[in-house]
Amino acid sequence: MKMANISTINWLFVCGISFCLGGIAVLSFMPLSSDCICPLRNPLSKLGTKENVASKPFNAHSTHKMAVLVPFRDRFEELLQFVPHLTQFLRRQGIDHHIFVLNQVDRYRFNRASLINVGFHFTSEVYDYIAMHDVDLLPLNDDLLYEYPSSLGPLHIAGPKLHPKYHYDNFVGGILLVRREHFQKMNGMSNQYWGWGLEDDEFFVRIRDAGLQVTRPQNIKTGINDTFSHIHNRHHRKRDTQKCFNQKEMTRKRDHNTGLNNVNYKILKVHDMLIDSIQITILNILFECDVNKTPWCDCSGTAAVASAVQT
Repeated sequence: MKMANISTINWLFVCGISFCLGGIAVLSFMPLSSDCICPLRNPLSKLGTKENVASKPFNAHSTHKMAVLVPFRDRFEELLQFVPHLTQFLRRQGIDHHIFVLNQVDRYRFNRASLINVGFHFTSEVYDYIAMHDVDLLPLNDDLLYEYPSSLGPLHIAGPKLHPKYHYDNFVGGILLVRREHFQKMNGMSNQYWGWGLEDDEFFVRIRDAGLQVTRPQNIKTGINDTFSHIHNRHHRKRDTQKCFNQKEMTRKRDHNTGLNNVNYKILKVHDMLIDSIQITILNILFECDVNKTPWCDCSGTAAVASAVQT
């Protein structure tokens, strides 16, 4: 199947879900011009026009803009819950924001960290901080402020004393807010993490090595059972925890070689999408994998075989 057909497949899948839900979600895809595949550059571009701002009110006195970066693949049911919930949550706080869905469309295993690197490249000239946000984690406590992080370092909204599942001290996954200059200082995230898990642990080491520290919300009265709604169904969507080749050995080390400066990708298409009249942006992202360096991007080995045939 040609890659050009993937966005059509995604569109049909979303419309099917919308129909099955009885029209609860109002969805539309509006392809942007090819110029929009370039990173955002003009703060007064389409995402900053008055008509869009009116649909997402924010604090007029705030000088900060947050890009919500959502790594994504085939989780439209969760997206339909995530977008209206988070939008209303952030509107109550007056946070100037926009949601970017980072949709991986290649044949390789899911790479959350590389998707975030791509999302940062696309948004960083317009937005001065990012929220690295799981699509299945919905904040419930309005005291969780998605504010501009302090100069100390990233603000971890889903701390280990609040997250419903992960409770170790160095955990920085789920929802992490990072200043633009801090993400650049750390060279973003490692590109070596294909499949599920450990990319956040490596990012914690990058935070420490950059002389930064993780801060977390204070005086939160809720706990692990009522701070977030975790809408992931582990029986319906099994996580890709397979380890193959030398993946286990390599991904337990600090990665000094890959990051924001050398993520290998193409943005095939940029879409505007409406969910319950809320505008979001979807980036269809295609990665390339060097199977000589990270053969675990495809545990079946077919990618390595294809690479050998080409060379």
